[in-house]
Amino acid sequence: MTNIYPSPHPLVAHKLSILRDVNTEPKKFRQLVRELGALLTYEATTDLQMSPIDVQTPMGTAKCHELAMKIGLIPILRAGLGLVEGVWELIPTAEVWHIGLYRDEKTLQPVEYYNKLPVEPTVSVCLVLDPMLATGGSAVATVDILKRWGVKRIKFVGLIGAPEGIKALQIAHPDVDIHLAAVDDHLNEKGYIVPGLGDAGDRQFGTA
Repeated sequence: MTNIYPSPHPLVAHKLSILRDVNTEPKKFRQLVRELGALLTYEATTDLQMSPIDVQTPMGTAKCHELAMKIGLIPILRAGLGLVEGVWELIPTAEVWHIGLYRDEKTLQPVEYYNKLPVEPTVSVCLVLDPMLATGGSAVATVDILKRWGVKRIKFVGLIGAPEGIKALQIAHPDVDIHLAAVDDHLNEKGYIVPGLGDAGDRQFGTA
């Protein structure tokens, strides 16, 4: 399938190498997650629909464009929260709706514990934000929720994906584009990405 987009950008590769380092402390880790969130969102939003608009400049009228779509950010709690600020720097009008999922450590299946979406969709495009696409369970479950909500266009934005998680998301939702900083080798027996960067939530919030 052709809906997987690892970033080719040198800045993304550089920042990801620092993020992976076991010696990178939580403050720096959070900063890098925010910066990578902005860079990856820049790449993920190149096909957003635009509307023409006339803008008055000091020298005359300019033919310009503005976004024609309302954008929603769906960070998967808790690790996805770190990506929001970076996206907001680019799209300050984006709405943020939280979905809480945790992975059962025995079954590796997602368990939903928080969902405050309104009855009707308020946005036309959703960016699902989660640093790690490991087993793919949380991503698939979140997209399931958003489609039941009625959202027509959904993209996944994350830092690192494992082949297993990418395949799971592609099979369940082949219409969802997947934007990542890198695709890694495999999952270990505990469902962690190898070589990965460890637990993205623990490393952001200093709870490792």
